[in-house]
Amino acid sequence: MADETKDTLTVTDNRTGERYELPITDGTIRAMDLRGIKVDEDDFGLMAYDPAYKNTAATRSAITLIDGEKGVLRYRGYPIEQLAEQSSFLEVAYLLWHGELPSRDALATFQHDITHHTMVHENIREFIEAFRYDAHPMGILVGTVGALSTFYPDAKELDDPEVRRLQMHRLIAKMPTLAAYAYRHRRGLPVVRPDNELSYAGNFLSMLFKMTEVRYQPNPVIEKALDVLFILHADHEQNCSTTTMRGVGSSHADPFSATASACAALYGPLHGGANEAVVRMLRHIGSPKNIAGFIESVKQGEQRLMGFGHRVYKNYDPRAKVIKKLAYQVFDEVGKNPLIDIAVELEKIALEDEYFVQRKLYPNVDFYSGLIYESMGLPMDLFPVLFAIGRTPGWLAQWEEMINDDEQKIARPRQVYVGAGKRDYVPLSERD
Repeated sequence: MADETKDTLTVTDNRTGERYELPITDGTIRAMDLRGIKVDEDDFGLMAYDPAYKNTAATRSAITLIDGEKGVLRYRGYPIEQLAEQSSFLEVAYLLWHGELPSRDALATFQHDITHHTMVHENIREFIEAFRYDAHPMGILVGTVGALSTFYPDAKELDDPEVRRLQMHRLIAKMPTLAAYAYRHRRGLPVVRPDNELSYAGNFLSMLFKMTEVRYQPNPVIEKALDVLFILHADHEQNCSTTTMRGVGSSHADPFSATASACAALYGPLHGGANEAVVRMLRHIGSPKNIAGFIESVKQGEQRLMGFGHRVYKNYDPRAKVIKKLAYQVFDEVGKNPLIDIAVELEKIALEDEYFVQRKLYPNVDFYSGLIYESMGLPMDLFPVLFAIGRTPGWLAQWEEMINDDEQKIARPRQVYVGAGKRDYVPLSERD
């Protein structure tokens, strides 16, 4: 019987009969340890083949914990439910970056540092105006975030912690400004400058919606709801955009360029566009009486149930529970979104249907968030931009953790080559 006290994995290579003992650390084996398993000295050694990184850990991180089986999400150990109810977005950003909740004075200083950087150079405004009138706001965001690197050449000094933090402050401060400018450009409206006497969410609402009034006063319910939504999106472990942020950052690109790449990943409909797909699905269903027929078509593979299921969660997404409660608070203030009745009934039927129960398909964060944004008067093409604003502190926390991790090198996955063998070039005149 194997020694149960040894944290190792014994592997027998049936090709050679050789046995190998691989150390197990934190429930993982080192992929490089597989390289020692060879048929002969000329053999490259074994590799792990894992399309889409379904079971590969590429980093050790202390930022976010997800327990998908139990439906748990924690930032630096704090449950997302507690942070959403009691904290603020900038406090959560501080937590993600520093590892601890701030003191009252530290938070005040942090808020001041962020507020100090909300303005963007006039050339950026001119750059945005050069986009087509119907340009997608997310496309504008990708371009303008990347362009910021040309305004701050000091951002390349990655070895200086103070310089790094300065760029992080700039990014989290300027993202709402860039997003609002893109929104106003799409609507043919003049830009609204930041109002640094408002909160982070309140200032964003002002830049979006201020018209002729001398001072914009945000609705406190909407302001709080938007702040909570930013908190819920602040980080989510090694998702597609975060992995992109780390991958590009591993080449020691500046943080503006790395964040632009993360925005580009989020632009994809399978990532940042999922809540838009939910709204379109609910509109397609049209009425609660059509849900049964829709569910049946999903089972037959004719349609997809959007906003259900997740690569990581095999239980109810804890963010979805918070958002569902938040939705009704917003509806009480601005009027009920008629799609909510379809959404609630769809959720009820799906959670009782054995087909979905067996597959552990539960509502995720995207199922209700689009309904809230829509009720706030925000168009669907702005949904991924809102996601990007909320996710920026998480991207930056992950990026800085990667920069400070001595184990991390420039990202360079291996491949399994399945192409042609060696072939000799045939001159064009001799080809049929």
